[in-house]
Amino acid sequence: MNNLDIYCVTNKKLGFLENTSLKLVGVGNENFSEKYLKCDKQNNIYYKEKYYSELTFHYWYWKNILPTEKTEWVGFCQKRRFWIISDDKINQISEKNLNDNLLKNISNNFNSYESFICNPIDISGAKKIKILKRGWKNLIKDPSIFFDKKKQTISFHFDMHHGYNNLNKAIKLLNRENRDDFLTYVNSNNIYNPHIMVIAKPYILEQWFEELFPWLERCEEVFGFDKLKGYDTQRLYAYLAERYLSFWFKKHTKFKTNPWTFIDF
Repeated sequence: MNNLDIYCVTNKKLGFLENTSLKLVGVGNENFSEKYLKCDKQNNIYYKEKYYSELTFHYWYWKNILPTEKTEWVGFCQKRRFWIISDDKINQISEKNLNDNLLKNISNNFNSYESFICNPIDISGAKKIKILKRGWKNLIKDPSIFFDKKKQTISFHFDMHHGYNNLNKAIKLLNRENRDDFLTYVNSNNIYNPHIMVIAKPYILEQWFEELFPWLERCEEVFGFDKLKGYDTQRLYAYLAERYLSFWFKKHTKFKTNPWTFIDF
């Protein structure tokens, strides 16, 4: 018997996903069949989907499914990015053999853990021309960033791609327990665990959502929606959650990293 349910959020009907073990969630404008869950009914924030991305489903799950969750482990992924058993043959995974490589159970050997987060990515070492074009405000304060990869941190990367100083503004709205630690984390690390993907025990997810969504609501009072445009900032709340997840699960849970794959289609 499977001890793990993984929900996959997609804005497109994808036949090859319909034949996998994933629990599919449809968002966006497509007319999805009954094979897909929808998160625009009951207690929901679906009107924020344009800005919150897959977090609209995470919220819906928190409010409508989590209170009666019986599964031992629950996970989240998204179209194109999936939890896999092993990365030994990661370059050989495709639409055709994805289901054979998907993570479907958590071994009893890992019962002492409370969560799994993605294997990390390194965001330092951007092209010099991009640093000059997008990071010039940071370079004015500290020109050594241009040459020192250790200073090309999560915070610097966020400033470059999602609005200068937006991450710092958001961190100020965190509760006191996590504010200083998260600020230190983003200013001293150049790797993080991406994609708002997590697998956790239900009681851990409850704690995570109770922390995450009130914080994002406070962020809305600062950033709103009207000025969020394009790739850089339209999904600002998802980008904030992505960085915070990497920190929060490391600080508050006994975690393990797990391989994931990206399939472009």
